[in-house]
Amino acid sequence: MRLIHTFVAVVYKEFITVLRDRTTLFFMFFPPLIQIIAFGFALDNDVKHMRTIILDEDRSSDSRAFVDALVSTNTFRVVGEATSVSGLASAMRAGDALVGIQIPPDFSRRLRAGGNAQLQVLIDGSNSTPALQAMNTAMGLAFRQSLGILLRQTGRDAIPLEVRPQVLYNPSLKSPNFFVPGVIGMALQIATVFSTALALVRERERGTLEQLLTCPISRWGLMLGKIVPYLLIALLMATSLYVIMVGVFGIPIAGSMSGLAVATFVYVFALLSLGLLVSTMAENHMQAFQMTMVLMLPSIFFSGFIFPRDTMPAIFYAISTILPATYFIELVRAIILRGAHFSEYSHHLIILSGLGMLLFTACSARFRRTLG
Repeated sequence: MRLIHTFVAVVYKEFITVLRDRTTLFFMFFPPLIQIIAFGFALDNDVKHMRTIILDEDRSSDSRAFVDALVSTNTFRVVGEATSVSGLASAMRAGDALVGIQIPPDFSRRLRAGGNAQLQVLIDGSNSTPALQAMNTAMGLAFRQSLGILLRQTGRDAIPLEVRPQVLYNPSLKSPNFFVPGVIGMALQIATVFSTALALVRERERGTLEQLLTCPISRWGLMLGKIVPYLLIALLMATSLYVIMVGVFGIPIAGSMSGLAVATFVYVFALLSLGLLVSTMAENHMQAFQMTMVLMLPSIFFSGFIFPRDTMPAIFYAISTILPATYFIELVRAIILRGAHFSEYSHHLIILSGLGMLLFTACSARFRRTLG
């Protein structure tokens, strides 16, 4: 009973410390809320209304119809017309447009004669994502119009081969549906790792660490007592992020709420343990902050949050396998987007649980060695 009372006293003391520390509360609540709202709207691969300049040397109804068809895709937005090839090139170099379209003077004549009507689409490749979408959209539109012309010329009413794709789990292909669950993982990592990274540093700088050591409680119990308050606050934060995900971005949770809750609990526990491990190594606030930032970068780039892991070189793929964020992002996308059953994502949950226990064991052992 005495150990239980001591453990409760440690938890209560840490609660009071956290609630009085406005800096810690600020970093636990404000940045994650800003992250999910800002990144949810900003991280969007669906590039639309790219600035486009037209050089129409044909000025026929056919050339105007093709330009109108490009604009109707919502990928292009005509912002001006060039009067010469050099003017078109100059506008592209100046960054006034991302796309330049040159329609030659014989475009309509060749098209109506059944010949090969050509036009040139200049694309600013300095930003690969919009460049790729502009190229695919322009080529796709030309391909569809070419098929229509060939069907009319041959008298056929259908193409010989037709592919009818069906997109599962995200039929509208909205980028926020893919990014927002990952943003939640990143936001929770910033809030939790940073907060517990300061836990022992704060005790050391204030000279209260020795007082804790006099408590009749094991080092494991002391570490767990420090984690519990942050765990409860982080779970409250995670709940608010899920509410924003559903209410603001309209992303429904297709799978089990209990499965999502368990995955979030295990992930937050692993992150808090990682923060405590940092806290056992840092001597002051600045070192704790720097170590936390160093840990953030691999999670952003190698966890599958933005870039697919399967395309990574072997060394970076190996790094991704030791990151808690990797498995949490897999879990939330499986549960929220695909509505996966427990047996279909349990292996990720088991690995994440193992990482959490390993990190907690490491921070407890590190704390014991540091004191020794």
